[in-house]
Amino acid sequence: MTTSVAAIKADGLSKRYRRGIVSTSGLLRDTLARAVREPHRFFRRDRQESFWALKDVSLDVQEGEVLGLIGRNGSGKTTLLKILSRITRPTEGWAEIHGRVGSLLEVGTGFHPELTGRENTYLSGAILGMGKQEIERKFDEIVSFAELEQFIDTPVKHYSSGMYVRLAFAVAAHLEPEILLVDEVLAVGDMRFQKKCLGKMGDVARGGRTVILVSHQLTQIRRLCQRTVWLDAGMVRKVGSTPELVSAYEDDMTSSGAGDVRPVEGACQFLRWELVGENRTSEHMLPADAETTVSFLLRVNRPLRSVVHAINLYDQDRRLLWGNDFDAVTLEPGLYEMRHIIPTLPLRPGVYTWRIGLYEGGVPLDDWECVPQMHVVTQPVSHSRDDSAGALNIPSKLEIVPADAPK
Repeated sequence: MTTSVAAIKADGLSKRYRRGIVSTSGLLRDTLARAVREPHRFFRRDRQESFWALKDVSLDVQEGEVLGLIGRNGSGKTTLLKILSRITRPTEGWAEIHGRVGSLLEVGTGFHPELTGRENTYLSGAILGMGKQEIERKFDEIVSFAELEQFIDTPVKHYSSGMYVRLAFAVAAHLEPEILLVDEVLAVGDMRFQKKCLGKMGDVARGGRTVILVSHQLTQIRRLCQRTVWLDAGMVRKVGSTPELVSAYEDDMTSSGAGDVRPVEGACQFLRWELVGENRTSEHMLPADAETTVSFLLRVNRPLRSVVHAINLYDQDRRLLWGNDFDAVTLEPGLYEMRHIIPTLPLRPGVYTWRIGLYEGGVPLDDWECVPQMHVVTQPVSHSRDDSAGALNIPSKLEIVPADAPK
């Protein structure tokens, strides 16, 4: 009987940061100037200035295991990977790592902006301890996979985020570190390249290498990971088999805030909202761009005559994406389900907020920013310059046809 070996073993990892501390050159004049400007902060250490981004995290990752890491924004996922990558030093705890580590963290980490794609590829291999001949054997395959043949001798500071990540992923996946840490970067790029990356990740997993994958795309976690860790507010909330744990996480995401009952008062009150019909993963999670029905439960306490009903949809940056108004709505007292049937809702993955209201003579009878928020988990469809792809997830085709010369 063979015993599994831990490629990564961490015990009590914690990381504390300070809020609002402005870095300076460290010169005496800067220190004195800061003391004059903010004496209350300079001479007094407020306990609230520090917070724990990660607290008492322990885990074992076995050789050849593909481990998923999930959690809301700010839960500590990236901090944990930076500690395991030795980019960040923990405040408390320790980690043992057995094997060469390849890290694929946020865009901008790992490559020198002034060096070309070719030079950064060789530099990355050297950092992993590979010889020049070993890198040369893989070089053509890396460039072909990244689809950057025409730009490989261009400094990477001129790359778009999509080009950057394509090369970074190709280098990390093909230079064969024993341990690969991947943080959310598979969400960048068009759908075809994402499928290509997922295929390569599958090859990496089947090749016996150890992988920790952070992703908000839960379909990727389900497809690639045997076991998953759920981080919440910097701590391990749960560890378990991927199907069970991801389902529990989805239920938690969609139920947060749903237990807060809005008081019924005034002329009317929206009580709750949900997605209904086939295009939903749960009551508040949208899986695909298809016909979508959004239902809002409304209690009417007195007769309403020719009121205006409005609906809006906002992204997480509070940008208005869509809205509609309906005039001359008349309702008797009672309970109503107001259903909005939307033929297409081509949203990129992310968190969105519905706003719903009823107005009488321009005065709001009820104006509600709905909780919980809607989570969209569609596969992104965009070009390689993902940073300029926008909020909508709309595929398109290009046709170029001969045109008559202008008269």
